[in-house]
Amino acid sequence: MDLQVIFLGTAGSIPTTQRALPAIAIRRENELILFDCGEGAQRQMIRAKVGFHKKTKILITHMHGDHVLGLPGLLQTMALLGRDQELEIYGPTGIQAFINAIEETVQFTRTFPMNIKEITEEGPICEEREYVIQATKASHVIDAFAYALVEKPRPGRFQKEKARRLGVPKGPLWSKLQHGDSIELPSKKTVKPEDVLGKPRAGRKVVYTGDTRPVKALITLAKGADLLIHEATLGDELKDRAVVDGHSTPSEAAKTAKRANVKRLILTHISARYKSSETLLKQARKIFKDSDVAEDFMRIELKQSS
Repeated sequence: MDLQVIFLGTAGSIPTTQRALPAIAIRRENELILFDCGEGAQRQMIRAKVGFHKKTKILITHMHGDHVLGLPGLLQTMALLGRDQELEIYGPTGIQAFINAIEETVQFTRTFPMNIKEITEEGPICEEREYVIQATKASHVIDAFAYALVEKPRPGRFQKEKARRLGVPKGPLWSKLQHGDSIELPSKKTVKPEDVLGKPRAGRKVVYTGDTRPVKALITLAKGADLLIHEATLGDELKDRAVVDGHSTPSEAAKTAKRANVKRLILTHISARYKSSETLLKQARKIFKDSDVAEDFMRIELKQSS
């Protein structure tokens, strides 16, 4: 199953000619998961060709404008295009009132149902058959959350010869075993999935911090992640300012990545003061080699473990 991460907006606080405001899309099969929704997100989605009709979840990290002001335009675009699928929106306290205000003041006819969930506690906030989304509190100047998309382990590889030796004929019974169901043969013998499957295979894990200072909870959330998307608004030389504003530097993001033993770190939420990201990248790579700086429309494919 494909899992693609698309960086729709990578700026911090205000947009630039090169960077739009925060929005990161995860395309997983026929589903779209959107982390934050900065102003102009719907235009970035059009340019990235991610579509507006898929099963969609939007996860807002906090209620600062650069992370949430894209919602009015996105909701209107979806309505104008005749979306009919339910839209799920998750966010901290205030997200429900914000959506209510949009609907009360912006004149458009919504064509789809919405399910809005305010997050007040850490832990799993959404569980699907194949994955769970977890939230932990970030350390910002207002209430904020970081999120992890965690795929559940997949069944091990189907071992055909074992199935044949157990007398399981090729066909629908093989499929049932592959999907984790026990079967009963005509001889009344029961065959369990573990009788014919190899070791379970780990799922993929993507973590997004939103705006935050380094905090121990993020290390726990990101433990062993395939991809950590961490804000690095200000360079190491402006650490004092970062502390005051509730942001992180590249070195601080890299230390979190190293302590969490992640496979790859991507820095985002880049301040408009940086015309080039080269210095930020060097600062991160001194500590964590597998670091990069996000650019708008950058795409990352995460393969399933074999």
